[in-house]
Amino acid sequence: MATTHALAGVLIGLGVLATVPEAGAPVLLAGALGGAFPDLDILAVHRRTLHFPLGYAVLSGGAAASALVGPAWLAIPVAVFFAAASVHAATDVFGGGLELRPWEGTSDRALYDHLRGRWRRPRRWIRYDGAPEDFMLALALGLPAFAALDGLPRLGVVALLALSGVYAMVRRPLVDGGELLVGRLPPRVLRLIPETLIEDLR
Repeated sequence: MATTHALAGVLIGLGVLATVPEAGAPVLLAGALGGAFPDLDILAVHRRTLHFPLGYAVLSGGAAASALVGPAWLAIPVAVFFAAASVHAATDVFGGGLELRPWEGTSDRALYDHLRGRWRRPRRWIRYDGAPEDFMLALALGLPAFAALDGLPRLGVVALLALSGVYAMVRRPLVDGGELLVGRLPPRVLRLIPETLIEDLR
């Protein structure tokens, strides 16, 4: 789930705060946003268009290095953003494939390897996004952050965990509901929706 990746990004931000406390709350927000960012490519080619593990790692390292000579208040959150994006992109291979119903395990595409120019096969340690084990992972990532934070950042963690729980509950029926909805929408409405979001539901 994107929320699981966002919570992983929050933990990365917490790790940075432990060593650079003056970085403040922006690194937590940067971690959450960076963790979720690669999944925006669902509007293009999912797990390919914005999934660059090595590229994001290089950008993160460059931003961290620039903090030594430039404005650290900007460079450190940028470094955390790209570090979280890199972790997201690298770990998607451990999930399920890209089929409409990934719990069926029929797809051999998990993550596009830009260096080798081919798709990597899903490991399925997490069977699919929104699986019970995905929610358990979100809890494992979110509870330490919940314990370490207070105020608005803690509320943000609670919101991410709540979204994770709701999504995990509706993940499977969401597909059937989506197919039913797309089948009933008039063509003029369907034309307003990005094709990448509905092509598998037709």
